[in-house]
Amino acid sequence: MLCGMTHNLEIQQSTERLTALEPQLLAQLVTWRRHLHQHPEVSFQEHQTAAYIAGELRGMGGLEVSQLTPTSVLAVRKGTRPGKTVLLRADIDALPITEENSFAYLSQNPGSMHACGHDGHTAILLGVARLVSEASDWDGELRMIFQHAEEQSPGGAEELVFATALMDGVDVVSGLHLNSQLPAGVVAVKPGAFMAAPDNIYITILGRGGHAAHPEEAVDPIAVGAQVVSNLQYIVSRGVSALDALVISVTYFQAGTTTNVIPDRAELKGTVRSFDPGLRGRAPDLIERVLRGICEAHGARYEYRYEAGYRPLINDDGVAEVLRQVALEVVGEERTVVAKPTMGGEDFSAYLEKAPGAYFNVGSRNDALESGFPHHHPRFTIDEAALRTGVQMMYAAAIRLAKG
Repeated sequence: MLCGMTHNLEIQQSTERLTALEPQLLAQLVTWRRHLHQHPEVSFQEHQTAAYIAGELRGMGGLEVSQLTPTSVLAVRKGTRPGKTVLLRADIDALPITEENSFAYLSQNPGSMHACGHDGHTAILLGVARLVSEASDWDGELRMIFQHAEEQSPGGAEELVFATALMDGVDVVSGLHLNSQLPAGVVAVKPGAFMAAPDNIYITILGRGGHAAHPEEAVDPIAVGAQVVSNLQYIVSRGVSALDALVISVTYFQAGTTTNVIPDRAELKGTVRSFDPGLRGRAPDLIERVLRGICEAHGARYEYRYEAGYRPLINDDGVAEVLRQVALEVVGEERTVVAKPTMGGEDFSAYLEKAPGAYFNVGSRNDALESGFPHHHPRFTIDEAALRTGVQMMYAAAIRLAKG
């Protein structure tokens, strides 16, 4: 009981400390987020973003700041007391989307946009860094990684985890994602399977071109491809258990040049999402069986490539419970919910290969501010009040996790 009371007091003190810095810190969070929103850079191109983050961190003092890759930034606070080594992560890359919002801080980089909230994630972790840099003491060691290229496989996390010393000695890891489908101020945590493995498929149907008036003299790759698209769904509805989550979506179908010519090929691309490693391992063969059968039936040939993406994101039960307890203290029971599993993917899963951890959501929806558009939409934005909740959660979680 005494341990729980001590933890509650720590969370209360961290919340009071954040409140004492308002409105200065809240204004700074908005400034950081809007600067980043105006200057988005897509995956593996975040050079100016990384330089801006590094400059802000060095200006805080009390942190060891370095770049493990050309477009990522690491800030470390070493404590004066024993404790765990905790890693917090924020992703910093934008998407190749043309923004359609109308506020004053629109993207100034044509064709690039922060349409997934990474500008907010970065501002939140900068806020945590400021609080940590000003703390008189600290338990253990806190590492804050501002990670590049979450949006593009193989992902920045993979590079940082397996090509650098980032995870050496890390005991526990955590990160968050703003969620435009949850009301601002809500925190969602889930133990166990949370996000799916996002794999990709690339298919070329090779037929025989001809005149559209005489289809019997050709092998129509469009007709064959249409059957492939339709029959792939039978894998989901009839090829696997209804209790196993699987998504197969064909998102690209390109063929032909004009109205009276049957082309000789059709290009298909899509994504395959799953949680279960066994089902994920079977998926390539299940897809090729359908593809092979249809092509053979109609005299077509095919080329097929299955590209494995990020691993499924499986939260550690114990760490997820710590985050839930933190959320209860920070936002209260009514605003602490169990996150729903999603077929979306996240390269945060790479960190979980090396250390136990958990990923959670912070709501950013406010219909009055039109911040309910889905992620990756050209009108995506956030209720900036969510930045405060994010800082509260990550700062309090860092304190709690450092104590083990």
